[in-house]
Amino acid sequence: MTQNNDIRPFRIDIAQADLDELAFRLGRTRWTNELPGVGGDYGVSLDSVKSLVEYWRDGFDWRAAEARLNAHPQFTTEIDGQNVHFLHVRSLEPDATPLILTHGWPTTVAEYLDVIGPLTDPRAHGGDPADAFHLVIPSVPGFGFSGPTTERGWNRYRVARAWATLMARLGYDRYAVHGNDGGSLISPEVGRHDGEHVLGVHVTQIFSFPSGDPAELEKLSEEDSGKVAFLRWFYENMGAYDKLQSQAPQTLAHALADSPVGQLAWSAQLFGDAVSRDYILTNVMIYWLTNTAASSARFYYEDAHATDRPTEPTTFPLGLANFKNDFQSIRPFAERDHHNIVQWNVYDVGGHFAAHDVPDVLVDDLRAFFRGLR
Repeated sequence: MTQNNDIRPFRIDIAQADLDELAFRLGRTRWTNELPGVGGDYGVSLDSVKSLVEYWRDGFDWRAAEARLNAHPQFTTEIDGQNVHFLHVRSLEPDATPLILTHGWPTTVAEYLDVIGPLTDPRAHGGDPADAFHLVIPSVPGFGFSGPTTERGWNRYRVARAWATLMARLGYDRYAVHGNDGGSLISPEVGRHDGEHVLGVHVTQIFSFPSGDPAELEKLSEEDSGKVAFLRWFYENMGAYDKLQSQAPQTLAHALADSPVGQLAWSAQLFGDAVSRDYILTNVMIYWLTNTAASSARFYYEDAHATDRPTEPTTFPLGLANFKNDFQSIRPFAERDHHNIVQWNVYDVGGHFAAHDVPDVLVDDLRAFFRGLR
């Protein structure tokens, strides 16, 4: 079958009937029970979910969120048999650097709304026009407005190949790459696959882990040993989402696709208190309205079951901006897997969604990293 390489304009226009049906479901929520006084010991608490649902039903304005997204040019195109949705926001600066930004789970392209202005128009935000970027912000296949995936295999490596195709199709011969969360898994693979055209890769986490060799752990500093201990704690106590989505995403999806409150609670486990309710609900709404609970969870399954994973260290320029309340990257492991780390900045502010909670810090780090690579 011949692939359609056309790039088609796209605009979000959710039918009012879909919003009315959501309001009906929210109004008829069957609440779960909960042990008294346990807080979040057993997972996302009933009180926190009820509070978010009350705001969702009576205070959140989807049409305002929709308009904010639609303020930026959006498109769709077909790559490797899959629909791909993306924002494409070109800078007014003629020599701007093309930059592709990749979200993870449980976010969407809405993750980057707060950095679009400063990155594309530094002149208007107190920056140097030479630091301007043309932005490409795609919805990962299976997420949001890219719609559900329709076949196996959409792991980080296949998404990376799709991003290389997308940037070439847009006419960008040399481009920069950034990612957060799942985007921090995908982005280094873009650099590995398309190194001839990638200036460098910037991430907010470097997911490099102990190899299993006890000698490797013995060489760690006290600080890095503490990070390893925290990682173990996190995966033993907070890693249920990763385990379930890696092993049985379809089982989970039957509940999430039928219950907006289920989708909200499942997503809310990772958002925490550092982000706004509007940010949480904008992302949750996109999953709900596009019915991509199953396909977004499948990304974890596909990644866990990938058979085409390269093992050699990467050599492209790699930069890290590691934020305080986030996965703490461990440099000795990172340097084992990536042989050209040229920037490693650790901040005492921010968290897992830095583009939303500390956008100015992330923007400055991105500018500094790519300024040295142009």
